[in-house]
Amino acid sequence: MKKRIAILATNGFEESELKSPKEFLEQQGWTADIVSIKGGTIKGWKDGNWSNEFEVNYTLDEVTSKDYDALVLPGGVINPDQLRRNEKAVSFVKDFFSEGKPVSAICHGPQILVDAEVLEGRSVTSFSSIKKDLLNAGAVWTDEEVVVDSGLVTSRTPDDLPAFNKKMVEEIKEGKHEMQSR
Repeated sequence: MKKRIAILATNGFEESELKSPKEFLEQQGWTADIVSIKGGTIKGWKDGNWSNEFEVNYTLDEVTSKDYDALVLPGGVINPDQLRRNEKAVSFVKDFFSEGKPVSAICHGPQILVDAEVLEGRSVTSFSSIKKDLLNAGAVWTDEEVVVDSGLVTSRTPDDLPAFNKKMVEEIKEGKHEMQSR
């Protein structure tokens, strides 16, 4: 079955954390759109420097969560910080949770989940430096390669991408998840 997945990112995303999931999703025969705050291109981050530019398919003004089957949130230090300060981005993320659609976030990507207020009682992992933020938002944090909780897939670093990609696809294939009361 054909799926359409949104990858929400802006300048400063960790290149491998956008590129690897996007390619893996497309290998499934699915569409993986890069959705951003502004149109044009967004610039990645790799090995401590700016890297390649990626074409934005749609802006947050052009699409809604209803257009997609799932959401992917790449990390990087700059990218999630920019997104969590944008109300349209936060609302976009919240909508996936209220609709029970799978959401996958890696490294620093889960930071926007704090602002979306969707972490209470959820099991997650992330890059270790944002552990306290996630705990303060009510999450149950563990240091594991990949953690899955009712359609929410999280991982720690680019080293975890193989496990992250595999679980992300499993959750998308399962489809909508009933959100357990928290």
